[in-house]
Amino acid sequence: MTTTIPELPLLTLSPDELGLLTALRTDLLSQRFKLELLDAYFNGEQIVRDLGISIPPQLKGLHTVIGWPRIGVEALEQRLDLEAFRWADGSDSSDLDEIAESNDLYDEASLAHLDALTYGREYVSVGSGEGDDPPLITFESPLDMTMFWDARLRMATAALRESVEDGVRIVTLYLPDQTVYAAEADSGWEVFDRDEHRLGMVPVLRMANRQRTADRVGRSEITPEVMSITDAACRRLMGIEVAAEFFGAPQRYILGASESAFQDAEGHAKSAWETYIGRVLALERDENGDVPTVGAFTAHDPSGQTRIIDLYARIMSSQLSVPPHMLGYTSDNPASADAIRSSEGALVKKAERRIRRFSATHRDAIRLALWFRDGEPPPKERRIECVWRNPATPTIAAQTDAAVKLAQAGIIPAESDVLLEMAGLSEEQRRRVAADRRRAQGAALLNRLTQVAETAPEPEVGDGGDGL
Repeated sequence: MTTTIPELPLLTLSPDELGLLTALRTDLLSQRFKLELLDAYFNGEQIVRDLGISIPPQLKGLHTVIGWPRIGVEALEQRLDLEAFRWADGSDSSDLDEIAESNDLYDEASLAHLDALTYGREYVSVGSGEGDDPPLITFESPLDMTMFWDARLRMATAALRESVEDGVRIVTLYLPDQTVYAAEADSGWEVFDRDEHRLGMVPVLRMANRQRTADRVGRSEITPEVMSITDAACRRLMGIEVAAEFFGAPQRYILGASESAFQDAEGHAKSAWETYIGRVLALERDENGDVPTVGAFTAHDPSGQTRIIDLYARIMSSQLSVPPHMLGYTSDNPASADAIRSSEGALVKKAERRIRRFSATHRDAIRLALWFRDGEPPPKERRIECVWRNPATPTIAAQTDAAVKLAQAGIIPAESDVLLEMAGLSEEQRRRVAADRRRAQGAALLNRLTQVAETAPEPEVGDGGDGL
């Protein structure tokens, strides 16, 4: 009778885990080329497709860059400033602040937003902290992470992160009940750690941009239209460079000159450049006594090319929802302040939509972190709010004026923290204002008590009568 020795689950991957890992790695690698192309357009490193007509072979290596995709993405990301987390019921939010500060979430969130807008998605993973440390929340690039998604349940069924550390390929397999860490070896994958969290769900979230009901993965702000216009503008810039090389200096022509006009004193032929830059062309009359005719062709005018680039800038501004002046387009009549604010309306609305979508991911990440910390999920009725800076970025004077009018009308109490938030104060500044108010109220109460004590009549002293 033969007995089989079971494999240690700590050291090896089960067949199901190995199958999931292989499928997730295949999905990750299949998406990498498209993501790297988006990254190239963001960094201005894309290869512009030349039509092969106007560019000579000698200038094939000339690379022109126009950073419109980066400008459009960063203009939107700069309006997405996450400032704080708080409980919607107004209770103490110090536990949320502890998790956010320990993970440097407010700075890391801006990087996550930038990746989500560039690649169309970003991933958030949550795990246990070391010892008594708060839970870990990390943002992961889609170049390194992917997931399988259940559209009906709206949650991940499995996720994978891949990296290379010290020349060794490391994978992290996220499953509903555990997280598996493995390293690539000659015989396959060797598991070196397992975090059995028993959550019943994969602790990975996806921050998707421009989702649709049929496309929950998300789409980049660098759309095919943006790529096409960027390539066309780069070709126009390259055309200006070529024209500057060949037609920047006006060409001259000489009719009726003898060969000696192009020779030096020793009878050697001058170079074309020496002939061109000669300040004085001393030409002799020919045998008939006629003076050679000297003239110059009209120099190349690049204004036609620049007008085409301005046209591309206006088209690009509508694609990216940014004002044309942000893309370098200028007109003879400068835009007024009201016109500039009006042109930013589409960008502000786009930022508000991204705030709504990204807030859901940030809230779920904090709830998962509380689940890891406490061993049980927080009650569903306790909602978490994300505090964002106003994406419209109005002036401080305008924000303060609006807050004062609301207080004067009695809509919001003058002592409310909402007024301070509307005035543009950050979470830390509002806490300091609240502390200053408490100190001022305590000092005012102490002054009133002192005044009452000073104005109170002295107690009458008994006259030593008979008493009872």
